[in-house]
Formats: sequence, structure tokens, C-alpha cells
Amino acid sequence: MLIAGIAGGTGSGKTTVVRKITEAFSASEVAVIPQDSYYRDNRSVPARLRHKINFDHPDSVEFSLLIQHLHELRRGNSIEMPVYSYLTCLRSEETVTVAPSRVVLVEGILILADAGLRDMLDIKVFIDADADDRLGRVIQRDTSERGRNVADVLQRYYETVKPSHLQFIEPSKRYADIILPGGGQNRAGIEALMAIMEKHL
Repeated sequence: MLIAGIAGGTGSGKTTVVRKITEAFSASEVAVIPQDSYYRDNRSVPARLRHKINFDHPDSVEFSLLIQHLHELRRGNSIEMPVYSYLTCLRSEETVTVAPSRVVLVEGILILADAGLRDMLDIKVFIDADADDRLGRVIQRDTSERGRNVADVLQRYYETVKPSHLQFIEPSKRYADIILPGGGQNRAGIEALMAIMEKHL
């Protein structure tokens, strides 16, 4: 089993890169584990305050559960991956069954910021993108998919997203084996990454 980590700032193009990698393999060969599924359940936080949580801080992610699940997959066991809602900031009662596969892609902004998780990754990739491009994608995504307005997105960006990116995410780039500039538009870089993965397998 190959476990590859795909990191990078919010809106950098991680999901696009992951999609292009999964398209290169058969569905049964690749499992995708989004970091977002492992955000902590926030039932103890009043509903009116949940959207003020800094989801770009490492403390917002239950890395211990994510690491445990990767160990289980490596042992050949299926896992029950949590389902997280950005609308309610809560975990669902339902889970998603993920079976072991040849390739496991762990994707998220903070996956290189946690030493224990880094130790689980066979290949560590950082998707690098211009800050203005990332902000544009964040505005488009959060307004269309997460029920937020532009003013709220911009306020959150300047209060938490940008400071956390500079404090936690950008510094984690030094742990990457591969830095992929241009995000999902870097066709040559993605093809080179897939060639490395094939060789590793």
C-alpha cells in the first residue's frame, strides 16, 4: 500500500490534483481520505459560535483518529470514516466505509503539520498556489457550497485563514518531498507525480 499526502493552502487546487490522480487508477485501486472528514465534532460549542472556529488550526483536526484509521488500512482492515458538515460544523451520525487499496490519498491543508501523520506518509506533496488565486477559489467555493456570503468569507480569510496559513501551512512545505506549483493546472507536474507513485508501487 502507498499512502500519499496531498497538502497545500485553502483553495490551492488539492482536490483537483487528487481527482486527476484517481482518474489515472481504477476505482478499486485508490481510496481518498480527506482531512476535512476528521474535523472535531463541535456539539459542545453553541451553534451561534461554531462558525467562528478556526478550521485552519491544527487543534481543529482529530489527527489521532486519522492516524489510527491509516494504521487499520495498512493492516488490511476497512475503516468507518467520519462525515463532517460545514453547514452545521458537526459530524454526522453516518460514516463512510473505506476499504484498503493499493493507493491511499490523504488530502488536506494541515496534513504535513502533524509529525505523527507525516510519519505515515510514503510520499508528501505540497500544492503551491498564488495567494490571490487561492482567495478567489475560496470565495467561489464557500459561497456556492457552504452557505456563506462574500463578506463573511473575506472576514474569516483575514482573521483566521491567512494568519493560520502563514503560521502552520506554509511552514509545513519544508516537509514535502515534492512541491507542485500551479495546483491542478500543472499537468506536467501531476504526470511526474503519478509516475513516481507508479514506480513506488
